[in-house]
Amino acid sequence: GLFGVPELSCPEGFQEAQDKALQESEQLVQKACSTPPGPETVVIFDQLSDALCRVADLADFVKIAHPDFAFREAAEEACRNIGTVVEKLNTDVDLCQSLRRLLADEVLMSSLDPETRRVAELFMFDFEISGIHLDEEKRKKAVNLNVRILDLCNEFLTGTHLPNKIDKHVLPEHIRYNFTAEGNYLQVAGLHADCSDDLVREAAYKIFLYPDAGQLNCLEELLTSRNSLAQLVGYETFAHRALQGTMAKNPETVTRFLEKLSDQLSERTQKDFEMMTKMKMKLNPQNSKLMPWDHPYYSGVLRAERYNIDPGLYCPFFSLGACMEGLNSLFSQLLGISLYAEQTQSGEVWSEDVRKLAVVHETEGLLGYIYCDFFQRPDKPHQDCHFTVRGGRLRENGEYQLPVVVLMLSLPHSTRGAPTLLSPGMMENLFHEMGHAMHSMLGRTRYQHVTGTRCATDFAEVPSILMEYFANDYRVVNQFARHYKTGQPLPKNMVSRLCESKKVCAAADMQLQVFYAALDQIYHGKHPLKKSTTEILKETQEKVYGLPYVPNTAWQLRFSHLVGYGAKYYSYLMSRAVASMVWKQCFAQNPFDRAMGERYRREMLAHGGGREPILMVEGMLQKSPSVEDFVDALVSDLDHDFETFIMDS
Repeated sequence: GLFGVPELSCPEGFQEAQDKALQESEQLVQKACSTPPGPETVVIFDQLSDALCRVADLADFVKIAHPDFAFREAAEEACRNIGTVVEKLNTDVDLCQSLRRLLADEVLMSSLDPETRRVAELFMFDFEISGIHLDEEKRKKAVNLNVRILDLCNEFLTGTHLPNKIDKHVLPEHIRYNFTAEGNYLQVAGLHADCSDDLVREAAYKIFLYPDAGQLNCLEELLTSRNSLAQLVGYETFAHRALQGTMAKNPETVTRFLEKLSDQLSERTQKDFEMMTKMKMKLNPQNSKLMPWDHPYYSGVLRAERYNIDPGLYCPFFSLGACMEGLNSLFSQLLGISLYAEQTQSGEVWSEDVRKLAVVHETEGLLGYIYCDFFQRPDKPHQDCHFTVRGGRLRENGEYQLPVVVLMLSLPHSTRGAPTLLSPGMMENLFHEMGHAMHSMLGRTRYQHVTGTRCATDFAEVPSILMEYFANDYRVVNQFARHYKTGQPLPKNMVSRLCESKKVCAAADMQLQVFYAALDQIYHGKHPLKKSTTEILKETQEKVYGLPYVPNTAWQLRFSHLVGYGAKYYSYLMSRAVASMVWKQCFAQNPFDRAMGERYRREMLAHGGGREPILMVEGMLQKSPSVEDFVDALVSDLDHDFETFIMDS
């Protein structure tokens, strides 16, 4: 069966696995309600969470990645059914009372260890989000809002990807071939940001971002519903609710962080825009005004012109085998961990090119399993991601339930003459996703509710972004990057050029991220919104980003992150700031420092989400970072390395 779950040898098995989980959860609910308050209460809640997550998490992955439609459909159904049960449990008054009795008993609470206390509070937080503390009528309203929000999220997400159609005669004949023809219409399914023809990018931008009335209503209703739910359960705004328990803690801190970062970036961003404008004038003298559709393209042109970083030059040095060896060697030196390929049983994997790795510590033994689903195949989503399939936890019998994760990439298959070769971007993504996997393997928490990456969103990306710093360090790359034919190592200046090229227009790129994050905060801030979402977009774009708003476009309707990262889009920037500080302070001097690796494991990875995120950061940096420190870390990363700069000049 899939992942070694015997029931899942066929799609119908999802029903069986789900029934088993629901049966187990009913017994655990009764047990929780009849057990006197104490640490046992938290253990039962975690068993309940584990019983449901073991099916839901697995189904979450299968529904998007399994090549067989019947499996995908069965998994989708299981997700829906378990989701409904979770909603019900979150409004079960008796179940909540059993936890409340524990939380209300100060003597008992003070006798619990910090992790158990935090997990109890997190479970309570889930109840309160569902309006458990409200009277029956308001509670019903909260449940209905939760259901409505889920539907609106799915509807909005679908809408973000739908192509727009236009009568083909509207576009000049010589650019029509760039778009898919459908009778008399052309389909525009994206921004064509890498196209060298300015007119194609302009047309794609104006057509793809043309506002759809249904999608606009969907977004407005989603934002209003989120706000109503947050206020109903006692929060000022949805952002206040979403940021509870994060590193930032509240929207005021996020706004301060974004404003200070924007101030620090503004001069550099202007210089970047000036460079892009000059490049545009050079290539297109008739129309040199820099527009939003120009930024990604011309920053790429500048990068390529200044540093010859054609991926084709690098790929031969980054075979998949070499990159995996590099990761193995790095983890072994830093953390005493090795990756071993395991034989899979019949029916355990969903595609024959999936590899199973055992993660083994030199003294502690087996820590968990990583399934590597690395290669492209039809119908497979084109996204690099990490899925928790089973969370780690301490079982009742004293054994540890080993974590199981999947890493999904979209790498090309090997050919007859060459192994799978990765571009520098793919190599960096592999390191990034492996950072998440190590968090899952080493977050050895007592409770699966806070296992590995189940932590605050603004902390979850720290371990993965930190791995990007290792992937861009010559000392690390030099351990594994070898030409697959000649065995020649990748020259140092090629690595330096690659790193420096990433700093070209990096301020403008970061400013764009600040704009997205600021927009997300306003949308989830005080309601009713002062203006329409499009007017807010225009105002924020001109104030925070600096390139003009284009009339009759509504970029926010394509902003799919509003679903999964509502009020938390800033997380990526804040995680990067922390990763940068950890790198500079702890690993830049020696990326293989075992003592630092052990401190990193002890302070940051070991707790999963079982400890307040800022405490983990303080433990690692041995100081309490301020918003200013975060901003300085991000901005100092933009400075060119003097030695490389002089060499290349």
